[in-house]
Amino acid sequence: MEDHEEDDLQKALRMSMQHEPPEPKRSKARDDSAETPLEESPDLKNRRLQRELMAAAAEKRMMAASAAMPTTATITSAPKDVPSSSEASSSKVDKTVAIVKEDKFLGKELSSDEAQQLFSMVFGNEVSKGILAQWSNQGIRFSPDEETSMGLVQHEGGPCGVLAAIQAFVLKYLLFFPQELVKGVQNTPMKSISRRLQENQDSVSNIFGSLTEETKSRALVRSMGEILFLCGNNNSATIASLKIFDQNIEGKDEKEKDEIVARSLEGLSLESGVDLQKVLTVSTFTSPASAMQRLESMIPIFRSRMGALLFLLSALLSRGLETVQSDRDDPSQPLVTAPFGHASQEIVNLLLSGMAVANVFDGKMDLGGGMFVKGILTPVEVGFLTLLESLNFCKVGQSLKSPKWPIWVVGSESHYTVLFALDPQVQAENEFENRETTIRRAFDSQDQSGGGGFISVDGFRQVLRETNVNLPPEKMEALCSSGFIVWSEFWQVLLDLDKGFGGLKDSTGLMGKKVFYLWHFNGIAKAVFGSEVGVQRPRLTKLRVSVPPRWTPEEFMAGGSGGSGGGDEVVEVEKPERTQHAPLVDCVRTRWARAVCNWEGDPPSIV
Repeated sequence: MEDHEEDDLQKALRMSMQHEPPEPKRSKARDDSAETPLEESPDLKNRRLQRELMAAAAEKRMMAASAAMPTTATITSAPKDVPSSSEASSSKVDKTVAIVKEDKFLGKELSSDEAQQLFSMVFGNEVSKGILAQWSNQGIRFSPDEETSMGLVQHEGGPCGVLAAIQAFVLKYLLFFPQELVKGVQNTPMKSISRRLQENQDSVSNIFGSLTEETKSRALVRSMGEILFLCGNNNSATIASLKIFDQNIEGKDEKEKDEIVARSLEGLSLESGVDLQKVLTVSTFTSPASAMQRLESMIPIFRSRMGALLFLLSALLSRGLETVQSDRDDPSQPLVTAPFGHASQEIVNLLLSGMAVANVFDGKMDLGGGMFVKGILTPVEVGFLTLLESLNFCKVGQSLKSPKWPIWVVGSESHYTVLFALDPQVQAENEFENRETTIRRAFDSQDQSGGGGFISVDGFRQVLRETNVNLPPEKMEALCSSGFIVWSEFWQVLLDLDKGFGGLKDSTGLMGKKVFYLWHFNGIAKAVFGSEVGVQRPRLTKLRVSVPPRWTPEEFMAGGSGGSGGGDEVVEVEKPERTQHAPLVDCVRTRWARAVCNWEGDPPSIV
């Protein structure tokens, strides 16, 4: 009996894929008394009745399967009936592609109000066609080049903030969690890429070039799933897709899948909330396993030209549109900024921290009168550095500067790239750095200047109490004379204050010295006018980073206050290393002060 029902189901599903418009589904056979059109032949009538019976059997089987479906995969509403081909042909915007076989993945449509709110939130009400084209023509694809095969390629300006955030999480899995990228070995210890590179001294191009497409795809699925659940407070993830219509790509190779999806998207444009409502379907999952299954089935769609935009919409819907607006300082502004269509800081922060806040400092800032603006409220897996901090436009807090894994999205005025280390120990703090971090965190918690680096006298007294710093009266008076305390001046006092009083003075000058390597990835790949090559390809650059002692040679005088023998004894120090310079170095120095960076070849680019 089970096999007979399965046959009925398969036959009905095959018939449903025919181009002939289907009859409406019924839960039972049609009444024999129903009137039959005069022009209907006996043979046509028999075929119609057979089709109805099979559809009824298929419906019965699907309903039984739905009832037995695990409750961990939560769908926001029952799926709509598949439209007839005559209905679909009435609008080019309804032309989409089928990726999955089960109705439980079809999800629901957005209401017209939700679609309009979502479109306005992202693009505003006066978005240019150029910006819409940028965001509708960027897929999530890995580089074909061997050395950068672990990297996502950017072809259009604008969506780089989305790609860089996903890239950071992809690197987390590729570098540090290889056991989760191979089926059936999740609990088996495996040597990570970072360890292989450190132990074997193998080239990065050889290691990254040996990654299989399956491994990279699984890293991408894991990354997208983690980000979406992060946006959903680790309770749920909402995945936006395109309406499923009449094509099935199961069993086809990846190239064929991509071609089918590309053909299905021909003529598709999203220029308003109405367009969004017509083509979008959303599903919400409370089980990570179910969400991963859905994301894996959608990889061809995410590779398509709509991929980056669909993922952004998924993140916003996972967070909840009202919650996103409450996160923001100014919800009246679009998340995609004019005039160039760049991803805002709110988008990047949403993908890195799960909250669409506009600021990069730690915690909340009290503006007075019961008004607060929010920064990063929780620790993060991967972090963020920005050139704007080196220009004194903002202050990145310790949460983003010191993430759990040594991976950072790097922001410039117009682009986002990724910086990472193979060794997690680059973030390990010695005694000096730990003390500095503690004092700086306490200072920043009292900073109400928006990252300007100064605090009030009352706030300063609180910092001294929290960090057990005992300043001499004359130092205290000098720092407080202007009515506010600047971090740079306080820092100089700490460097000259003995440890016994809570300071950081060290006559040896050895504390804080480090040498390590960082890697920078820029995924941009676009035509460059005037270039001999004609195309700017994704690029991976290795940087040798040397962090010298925090003191200058003049501060190593050991006589009097710091030396053991008095007099004019001077501690020998190494001469400063020759350094190369690029804007990326300024970003690195916001994380490691006075870092010296060197590389081979052309300087790394963050634009």
